[in-house]
Amino acid sequence: MTVTGPTPDVVDVVALGESMVTFLPSTPGRLADVTAFERGIGGAESNVVCVLAAAGHTTRWVSRVGADPFGDHLITAIGGYGVDTTAVRRDAGRPTGIYFRTAGDRATDAHEVAYYRAGSAASAMSVTDVDLAAVRAARVLHLSGITAALSASCQDLLRELLAPRAGRPLVSFDVNHRSRLWPSGGDGPAVLLELARGADVVFVGQDEAEEAWGVTGGPERIREALPEPGVLVVKDGGRGATAFGPEATPPAFVPAPRVAVTAAVGAGDAFAAGFLSATLRALPVPDRLRHGHLMAAAALTAPGDLAAPPARDRADRLAALDDEAWGRLRLGPGWTHAADRAEEEVPTP
Repeated sequence: MTVTGPTPDVVDVVALGESMVTFLPSTPGRLADVTAFERGIGGAESNVVCVLAAAGHTTRWVSRVGADPFGDHLITAIGGYGVDTTAVRRDAGRPTGIYFRTAGDRATDAHEVAYYRAGSAASAMSVTDVDLAAVRAARVLHLSGITAALSASCQDLLRELLAPRAGRPLVSFDVNHRSRLWPSGGDGPAVLLELARGADVVFVGQDEAEEAWGVTGGPERIREALPEPGVLVVKDGGRGATAFGPEATPPAFVPAPRVAVTAAVGAGDAFAAGFLSATLRALPVPDRLRHGHLMAAAALTAPGDLAAPPARDRADRLAALDDEAWGRLRLGPGWTHAADRAEEEVPTP
């Protein structure tokens, strides 16, 4: 029988997925040499709703954690951002996932990551032990390919949530291809393609599409491989992002602003949060891309997975810049809290 509770309130965004306790080195060096770590939280889906909650949206995180102190920490920390965590289930027989990483960039080889998530509480998520009513009580449901890599039961859960049905919320799916999470020689790429085809909004990087599906040649080729989603957002790192969809014909491309990167962690999740925030506000597609870039810039210019987003009125003002001014935009550490002076953000060439 499916686990259910009282009829939940409808929120702007629900995200379902695993979050883990993250241990970040207090000093540089190999994991073998580091003697002290700082504790944080990490999880693609919870990152998205934490950023959205900080931006003023109502959000909910649905998952499973162990009945252990690390599970306590995740619920407290994520709830501290204003995210509803009442639908998170506790598992007395499985632990909360944790991982350690070095201070280097996860997107390059200058880093180490050690995961301890096999057999975690979240990997046991299934159609029968998640509160589906709480998951579906949203204007937008955000999912990720990382969840599909955790277990067969997690894949079945995503298929259930992506299945067409009356009253289904708008479903957002971030491909988030992580080859190390999938069994070697497995069908991970095919599963990700199947799931993406069932979503309404899909986020995918050009590099991901090439690695997972062998699609090369740019955003148009990726759209040919994924014609089903109403909106497809193809990200190209620091160059920018392209959106395809019924409101963006021809596709809309918006370059990313120049950013002084502090840590390339969490930027993709922040981009998704910015795009979804603007989608909920029914902003034009190019503005949705700009808000995605601004949220990503907030993450890129701060350490750790999560960063405070810019105030909404400030983000709106920056997103409304003309193309020439947007092209001159430069953002560095502290820009989300700096004095609101255009010349600091849009210097003359």
